[in-house]
Parts: sequence; structure tokens; C-alpha cells
Amino acid sequence: MNDPQSATEPSAAPAPGSRRPGGRTARTRAAVRDAVLTGLAEHGYPALTVEYVAEHSGVHKTTLYRRWGGIEGMLADALALAGEDRWTAPDTGDLDGDLRALAHEVAEAFADPAQAAAPTAFVAAAFQSPRAADALRAFYEERFRRCETVVERAVTRGEAPAGTDAGAVVRAVSAPLFLRLFVTREPVDAAVADQAADTVLAAVRAGAFVPQPAGAEGGAGQS
Repeated sequence: MNDPQSATEPSAAPAPGSRRPGGRTARTRAAVRDAVLTGLAEHGYPALTVEYVAEHSGVHKTTLYRRWGGIEGMLADALALAGEDRWTAPDTGDLDGDLRALAHEVAEAFADPAQAAAPTAFVAAAFQSPRAADALRAFYEERFRRCETVVERAVTRGEAPAGTDAGAVVRAVSAPLFLRLFVTREPVDAAVADQAADTVLAAVRAGAFVPQPAGAEGGAGQS
């Protein structure tokens, strides 16, 4: 479940959701993405300007405005580009190992302040820009969707009850980590990552992630 900065393959169009480009178009898009990431890390979203991106990407301001419309469009496309990588969820052989691997990946992605600067700025930008918020949500929706396979495999192996909500499980692993990273600003290390994974694993085994029928009284579904 890597962060937006670490997923960097330039494989789609200059505007999110459009046709796939190649050659110069892909290089231009990647250069703009890199300049946006650098600017976010150095100055944060409020101070990021089209002039900065033009200077650091080598792409003329006129082109930036024509193709991206402004900073919001460039930020959204940088996140869209980040989501086009080939990242796959871990497959350690059991649910315990997979959940721990997911939690550790989040912790490690933000362990280095220098590397964490840009993705942290992405999150901050989402509170100030509706378009950035939509792009960030789309990025993580796709990431979580890819992670659901770890729960689906666990159900098949009999490690989780049938009907377990895979999406809820993978979100629950990262939720306490993101709370510490972006809300309470507490440190996140391997021990904290293990605790998050262990807590979710116990809840999965107890059937807490099996949706209850409407009107059902108390208690989690059991397998």
C-alpha cells in the first residue's frame, strides 16, 4: 500500500482518464509530475506555483495551463500517474504475514521525513483543494482494491470467515497508522505497525468484519 510518491511509472495520458500517450508526451507528463512532487516537498501546496513547475520541469507555462489548467490539475494528474504503477499486495502465505506486510509498508513509506514530505503535502492539499481530495481518494481506493486479494485468499484458506468484508479489513490496517501520521503526529514504527495488524487479525478471526443482516442484534458474525 505504497504512498503516492513511490508509485511513479509514466504510463497514461496527460489528463486523468484519457488515452495512453507515449514518447515525448509521457516524458513531459513525468517531468511535470516530478516538479510537482519536488515543489510539494519543498514548499507545500499553498506555495506551489505554475511558475515553479515550469522552471523545474522545463515545460512552458502556456503548455502547463493548456494541458493541466493550473496547479490543481497538475496535482490531480500527479496522483493519477502514481496510481498507474504495477504495485501488488503482499503474498506471504498467510493472513497474519500479509497484514503485517501491509502495515509495515505504510510505516516504512513515512519513516524518512525527506521521502514523506511530498505524500504528506498531498494529504494537506486535499484539505484545501476539492480536486486534490478527489484525486487522493481515487488513488487510495485503487490501492485498497488491490489489497483486498489478501483477505480473499485468507477466506479461501479458511483463515477468515466467509463473507468477510475485504475492503473494510485492509482499510482498518492502515487507519490507525494514518491517524498517527496525519492527525496526532505521533511516530509510527515497526511495533506500531505490528499492533495495527494484530488488532485487525484478531477482529477478522472473531468475525467482526462479516456484515450483519439488517435488524440483527449485537455481536459479530461467527464462522
